[in-house]
Amino acid sequence: MASAGASFGAINGSDKGKFPSNCGDAHKPCGRVEVKPSWIHPEFGEVTPERFIPIAEETGIIHELSMQILRQACVTAAGWPDDLTLSIDVLESQLKDKELKDRILGVLRETDFPIERLEIEITEITLVRNLEAAQHILGALRSAGARIALDNFGTGYSSLYHLRNFKMDKVKIDSSFIRGMLSKDEEAGVVRGLVGLAQGLGITIAAEGVRNADQQTSLLLSGCEQGQGQLYSSTLSANDALKLLRTNSSRYQLA
Repeated sequence: MASAGASFGAINGSDKGKFPSNCGDAHKPCGRVEVKPSWIHPEFGEVTPERFIPIAEETGIIHELSMQILRQACVTAAGWPDDLTLSIDVLESQLKDKELKDRILGVLRETDFPIERLEIEITEITLVRNLEAAQHILGALRSAGARIALDNFGTGYSSLYHLRNFKMDKVKIDSSFIRGMLSKDEEAGVVRGLVGLAQGLGITIAAEGVRNADQQTSLLLSGCEQGQGQLYSSTLSANDALKLLRTNSSRYQLA
């Protein structure tokens, strides 16, 4: 698992995006980076997404902000290896935007970023609450070539119906299950069950929040194909992420 990071201005030029810890195939170098926005305030310093994203959603600027972040992330990642996937989140509030699909496609055309290198993440609870909108918007993006990933898998009460009827490429097991899998038989059983379910449906399975080698080994033995977490790297700037991607090709990774 590798991490990648990028710094880029957002709407007012003072926002910054980073790439948190991610990874590629268990036997290949890191093949995916995830965008994490942050806001650098001139007086208060770094403001976390947990603080400013809800405000952006409440005020309605989330649509403009998210496209600005995507635009600058695409520009940053365009010069990276061609097989590197860029992952972005789509929030519940964004699914209310009927133009979301066209906005995303427009940014990709503007930046000349291949849609095949884009992965869109949606949380499980967001999918359950907005199944029709998700099918319409994300389904169309998937048909155009983007990959769709279900985040926080195991926490949103999605059913087999949701997994079968909403076409996706990957599910990511929530970190809460990974934390307890080595000490609690119940948590380990949940992880094995989620891995088996995804494999049965032909969906790539990933684990979030991998912190140590013992967790990595257990996940590999369970059949988990990908993962991300502090074991592999912290959140990095764009330059540091590119250095890591270049030097990490010989390192054994979970995902």
